[in-house]
Amino acid sequence: MSAVTARGIGLVARQEIRTRLRTGRWKVLLAAWFLVVNGLGVLFRVSLEYGDTSTFGEPGVPMFGGVLLGVLVLTLLVTPALGGQSVNGDRERGTLATLQVTRLTPGEIALGKLAAAWGTGLVTLLLTLPSLLLPVAEGAIGAGRALVVLLVTALMIGVVCAVSQAWSAVVARSVTSILLSYLTVFGLLVGTPLLFTLAVPLTSEHVPGAYGGYEREHTERIWWLLAPNPVVALADAAPRLPERRIVVGDQVITRSASSDPLGQISRSVRGLRAGDDDHGPRRRDGAAVWPWGLAFDLALAGGAVAITASRLRTPLYRVPRGVRVA
Repeated sequence: MSAVTARGIGLVARQEIRTRLRTGRWKVLLAAWFLVVNGLGVLFRVSLEYGDTSTFGEPGVPMFGGVLLGVLVLTLLVTPALGGQSVNGDRERGTLATLQVTRLTPGEIALGKLAAAWGTGLVTLLLTLPSLLLPVAEGAIGAGRALVVLLVTALMIGVVCAVSQAWSAVVARSVTSILLSYLTVFGLLVGTPLLFTLAVPLTSEHVPGAYGGYEREHTERIWWLLAPNPVVALADAAPRLPERRIVVGDQVITRSASSDPLGQISRSVRGLRAGDDDHGPRRRDGAAVWPWGLAFDLALAGGAVAITASRLRTPLYRVPRGVRVA
């Protein structure tokens, strides 16, 4: 079996993209996506202007975080449709066997199809840039912070594409594989915080004291349940905004932007990793969570690609040497 090459991956990816472009509905869907997402972003900005929800008078801060979290969730909901039928759909149409009888290896076919689906997902992300980069152009958000969160979002899209493609290779029917892909996304987005919430009472202990004492929660033991969540990984990976100095009477205090959704989520999950203080349930800032979550998600994607490649192997790669295939 020959090794995986960039040329073979490119051939499969180009064929997949041409097949997708033959249907005119993709253009209509992308146009509708562009108008809906950016339109909602503009409306959100207008509501912030009139509502004055930004602590520092910069509506670009909550706009960037709010729109980005919305874009992440929406793209992850759209992504299963991109790779959820890439293998079993071709098998149903009889076009997969055409690729398998060529000199392309299973790894090249799997990675080429993944590249096409991931590329389509990145196009949907690029179409949301007008509303995301407006706060950057205004100076409310630094270019470095925007680059980091966009990179993490792109990786999450690739993870869901890989998992959806693996379901497509394992399950025979396209409808079932797409449904399982959506359930996987639901598990990452909703299932992880649900498991964490159910596990919190199991780790808590009663601390005796005045007025009956209190319940001490050991979230430092189960914080890893939240790490794979794409929202948590994205928010915690975002660089912190610089603290602002506020004059209150004769005092000058420094505080972080309370209107930053990404910063609020990051401080919350790091506080959960640090756990309660010894004298009560007062949270303190802990270590970063996103490296563990991102590593888990990337490992999940790597395993999904390996499963897809193994399901694409033909008898040619399974029959021992010396055995004649009739």
